[in-house]
Amino acid sequence: MIGVDFKQARNFFFDAPAVAKAVGAATRRVLSRFGAFVRTSAKDSIRKRRGASAPGEAPHSHTGLLRRFIFFAYDPAQKNVVIGPVRLGGMVGDAPAALEHGGRSTVIRTRFRRREGVNVRERRRQDVLVAQRPYMGPAFRKNLPALPAMWRDSVRP
Repeated sequence: MIGVDFKQARNFFFDAPAVAKAVGAATRRVLSRFGAFVRTSAKDSIRKRRGASAPGEAPHSHTGLLRRFIFFAYDPAQKNVVIGPVRLGGMVGDAPAALEHGGRSTVIRTRFRRREGVNVRERRRQDVLVAQRPYMGPAFRKNLPALPAMWRDSVRP
């Protein structure tokens, strides 16, 4: 008869909760790292320049808002990472999506006029058609080949 000590034998079997915990931690770590790389690439592609960028190239930064408000967040419920600019209400509105994919956006034109001896600021909303100037898609595609290397040996018990 062979004696088996079950307390020692437990160390040789597949421990599903421990593996699931290790995979979950690795997923969070790898996707957060990937999100940081994509965010950095997107921010680096937006350069401070005068005038508009050529259609098909990354947009130029005039105020710095677009560059400053690109973030990433890991979503544990969906086990994915969301990367992109946050919506800033009236300040930027739908401009980030219009720059990435092309389309309509609303701009506020401001001009100063002198009326009755007083300088008056006039604001006017105007709808404009924006040509595609992608910045998130190219940053994602640039970093995608590095993702398998980030996963390699990432699950640690």
